[in-house]
Amino acid sequence: MQDFYVKIHEYLNMDEEISFEEFDQYYKKVTKYFSEQTDDLEEDDIWKGLFIIENLMSNADNRAKEVKGSKQKKYKKMSDRSSLWAQNFAGRLYSKGYTEDQLNERFEQMFQDYEQLKS
Repeated sequence: MQDFYVKIHEYLNMDEEISFEEFDQYYKKVTKYFSEQTDDLEEDDIWKGLFIIENLMSNADNRAKEVKGSKQKKYKKMSDRSSLWAQNFAGRLYSKGYTEDQLNERFEQMFQDYEQLKS
């Protein structure tokens, strides 16, 4: 999970957008990992998973608005499927007693992790 977490931070801090192919490849690796490991995730990994998938969902949604044709449909599908994972992870955190405000606060902190991850 840590490798995916580091990579999403790299992507979020790039000046240019990655290609559809790279985006798609990362998305598929992440969702495959989630499918295979979902029952074994520790709480910290659930947080990281939520951060990763929320950012993938947001980016896929934005890209779907910018392109047309088959890529638009693919981005929309990625966004929709990512939303299901986000609901899964958020639900698991809510069941552990976290509130919406706590999720938002933790997310803000996680956006700041990039500086620490670089060093």
